[in-house]
Amino acid sequence: MALAPTTAEGVPATTDDRPPVDAPGLNYFVFGLFFIFGGITSLNDVIIPKLKELFTLSFFEASLVQFCFFIAYAVVGIPGAQLVKRIGYMRGAVTGLVTMLVGCLLFIPASQSAVFGVFLFAYFILATGVVLVQIVANPLISLLGKPSTTHSRLTFAQAFNSLGTTIFPYFGAILILGSLATVTADQLSGAELTAYRQAESQAIVNGYLGLAVALGVVAAVVWLFRNRLKGEQHEASSLVDGLKLLARPRFGYGAACIFLYVGAEVAIGSFIVNYLMQDSVLDLAEQDAGKLISLYWGGALVGRFIGSGLLRLVSPGLLLATVAAGAIALIALSANTTGEVAGYSLLAVGLMNSIMFPTIFSLACEKLGSKAADGSGIINVAIAGGAVIPAIYGALADQIGLGPALFIPALCYAIIAGFGIFTRRPAQDEA
Repeated sequence: MALAPTTAEGVPATTDDRPPVDAPGLNYFVFGLFFIFGGITSLNDVIIPKLKELFTLSFFEASLVQFCFFIAYAVVGIPGAQLVKRIGYMRGAVTGLVTMLVGCLLFIPASQSAVFGVFLFAYFILATGVVLVQIVANPLISLLGKPSTTHSRLTFAQAFNSLGTTIFPYFGAILILGSLATVTADQLSGAELTAYRQAESQAIVNGYLGLAVALGVVAAVVWLFRNRLKGEQHEASSLVDGLKLLARPRFGYGAACIFLYVGAEVAIGSFIVNYLMQDSVLDLAEQDAGKLISLYWGGALVGRFIGSGLLRLVSPGLLLATVAAGAIALIALSANTTGEVAGYSLLAVGLMNSIMFPTIFSLACEKLGSKAADGSGIINVAIAGGAVIPAIYGALADQIGLGPALFIPALCYAIIAGFGIFTRRPAQDEA
């Protein structure tokens, strides 16, 4: 998962006159941020099946976890960017890390209350911190090299994001899924049900408490180096200026594709555990299915390292169209087969996802020049597709099943393939 660079002067790859950043070794810090927020975001895929059982939720109701998480991009994105401009990148990173820490700690009262709504509030606060950290991370990686190689550099940096999304779900599945309880929530009521939910959600609390400690340590280290970044500059921008850019076909289409891509990726990841548990697919226990989430995100990891090289050799637009078509083919194969073919073909969609976000972003923002910051803010809001598309997929899955409902993400990828073809040639300067 990734976020567009936001409201920093010269953020996107296309501004040749951006100011230099003097901070040796800063790239390692940025890679670490990508790893952290990627891993935390992917943990949602492990938590969703757990909460679905604890609160006997429908697929649509379970999708509210992702809704509360990703709606933060729309709510917090623009104000968060303004905050980062005011206090600077390093202090902005600390603010985001501390907010994430608070979100992790909120899982304690969520578990004690055994109320689903409190879990959703904790996810929103956690996501608020993630958004702030991402607002810092992507602009910095864009500024740490030549504009001509930003397509490749963003993809390489987001490989570290994928490393987090690969590692966290595997260990999260071991820690959180696979309860030893001999009953399920739908067999209980009243005080017994509350006690069951409190006991079973303790594994979630333990996992996020560990993350809170780690986030506190990282925040303290970043604070010690808060004055290290030199040459940082920002310019004023507004949401209105960004909205005007939607009238440009290339940018407007690209912003829509960010919405659809994040939505499709999150929709598949959110319910892939339940999908693999089906008798007609792999018929796995919850914990075993949860471990396989790492294959979905691991495919994106491998693909981003490969893609960072391919993007130097071939048209980014044509490569985007190719991988989007590959995703559609794999979804069709999964939805129309059974057993291992159905399971592993859907997991392989992660490989196709690998280059999509950074490529869509950089293609959409080509030739924006001094308006690049405004465009970045709009694309930041478009990440809220991760809140909307999974909810649509979940509601449809409640009616027709997880397999047939896969045509929703397939449709998203079809529109993205069209954008790749549309942008197969370099952008032209616009007034």
